[in-house]
Amino acid sequence: MDLRQLKGKIVSGIFWSSLQLLISRVFAFIIKLVLAKLLFPEQFGLVGMATVFTSFVQVFNDLGIGAALVQRKEENLREEHYHTAFWTGVIWAIGVYLLIVLAVAPLAAIFYKEPLLESIIPIISLGVLCSPVNLVHKAQLTKQMSFKKLTVIENSASIVSGILAVGLAFMGAGVWALVFNTVASVVIAMPLFFNATKWLPKFQWSKLAFKDVFGFGIYTTGTNFFTVLMQNLDYLLIGKLLSASALGVYTLAFVLTDTFRSQLTKMINKVMYPVYGQNQDDLITLKLIYFRVVKYISICLYPIMTFLIVLGEPFILSFFGAKWIGSILPLKILAFSVMIHLLVNSHAILLRGLGKARVEMRMQFVKSLLYLPSIAVGIYWFGIVGAAWAYVLNKVLEVVIAQYYLKKFVNITLSDLFVAISPPLLASLIAFIVTFLLYTSGIHFVVCTIALAISYGLTIWLMMRAELIKQLKGLKNMAKKKAEKSVV
Repeated sequence: MDLRQLKGKIVSGIFWSSLQLLISRVFAFIIKLVLAKLLFPEQFGLVGMATVFTSFVQVFNDLGIGAALVQRKEENLREEHYHTAFWTGVIWAIGVYLLIVLAVAPLAAIFYKEPLLESIIPIISLGVLCSPVNLVHKAQLTKQMSFKKLTVIENSASIVSGILAVGLAFMGAGVWALVFNTVASVVIAMPLFFNATKWLPKFQWSKLAFKDVFGFGIYTTGTNFFTVLMQNLDYLLIGKLLSASALGVYTLAFVLTDTFRSQLTKMINKVMYPVYGQNQDDLITLKLIYFRVVKYISICLYPIMTFLIVLGEPFILSFFGAKWIGSILPLKILAFSVMIHLLVNSHAILLRGLGKARVEMRMQFVKSLLYLPSIAVGIYWFGIVGAAWAYVLNKVLEVVIAQYYLKKFVNITLSDLFVAISPPLLASLIAFIVTFLLYTSGIHFVVCTIALAISYGLTIWLMMRAELIKQLKGLKNMAKKKAEKSVV
């Protein structure tokens, strides 16, 4: 595939993945808003407690087999690889689910002194049983870069499950509305994936095929474990040392900042992972693509984080109410941590695409060793605000560690990355100053939001006008060629 075809595939993939993210995130945000008004922080905290424990077990759910199928070149895959992956994932998931029901659920209830968790966790964990069923289907669609089909499936499942969850909340289901919303989308998506690929498993299992995918997947699983450890340790300690209410407040702040970043990154990575795998021998192309990924993700996220830092207080009070006032300061701090993280965003998936799964796992292990003591000290002494500041510290350390590996394997320096994101950095600074001056002068926060968007957008346009015009022309040409091809 030449560079022009590759660009077309990337643009198409990002368009459909962006559409999927836009619809699912906007809809999920509306659902969270409605549920936050109907429910209470304590109920959000209970689900957060359950999710912490299940996340540690679910990380071993597919043994990294899905990632291995995507990373391997098509000529190195046989049909038996897919059948072996399917049955391995299903059988393994049954064992993991039994472990959750028989051991994890009772342990979590005892750990948090919340008996209801023993009932909540087995229901939330039904996703463990369902997700491996579509492991092969997702891998096939991702390798084919059929992101339009993935978008339709995931959005359909998200919308239906969200509507049903709100209906349950209105009927007084309480915490069970949140539990249902967590599980339903996975279950609803199952038949849609089968219909999209038409692939059906056969009763085949190959030891050789298993070794092929498991050798790569085990390191991916190790990486995921350390990632989940860092993502959930703050939830674990806040729920244990503070309260369910404090965890619910912190969860909202996290959902609006780092979770939002990770969702956008996940969407981009879904597109870029097969691209990195296909071009793993061409470092010049990889660097060019990676710089653009970092730049455009930063352009999208920097104004949102700037908004939360300057206008987080009126936003929370207006949309969620005074009962969520405790989330305002952690929200602002976590937004700042996201801006730091964007310096090396998507670095892990780049290394995985290069086939450096073992290096990726080692990197996550080192980061987790540094993360554990700082987050524990922060929460113990300063509560959820301390957790947020510990997160900032660890994002700084993550930039340093990631930069070491980027320099070693792809020859990307920190100065290269600063140059790549200089437009959104400068635009955010100007937007911050403009918005802060207006808001402290007593201007309504909606007007300040508009001023932030205009000042940020204008700065980006002035700094990147030529590049943006070139990109728009390229998109128009590709759309024109696609239209002509469809007519023929």
